[in-house]
Amino acid sequence: MRYYNVIIHDRQKGETYRAQVPENEYLLTSLEAQGIALPFACRNGCCTTCGVRVQRGEVLQTEALGISAPLRAAGYALVCVGYARSDLELTTQDEDELYELQFGQYFGKGRVRVGLPLEED
Repeated sequence: MRYYNVIIHDRQKGETYRAQVPENEYLLTSLEAQGIALPFACRNGCCTTCGVRVQRGEVLQTEALGISAPLRAAGYALVCVGYARSDLELTTQDEDELYELQFGQYFGKGRVRVGLPLEED
């Protein structure tokens, strides 16, 4: 089994953590087992609470339903369902940063009538 070195910059706490994580374990689970507490809510890849910016490296996140392909391409990842595929450098997001990027365009603008629109009009 491969292990990868991970550096996490926690913007909210002003801390930097270093850990080694196995390739076959979710990042959040592995980091928690090592005493590193990061924000999370659903643990299912649906909300965006555990979102991070990938500064360096690759995260496999096929189960991350709460993040669009364009945001993944822009460097966002969900650590609750993400696996390290290389050494990583991650930065926690500002509160609701990823949520606003993912869903903010629909709320407070009078565009949502019944559920979220699947495509732009």
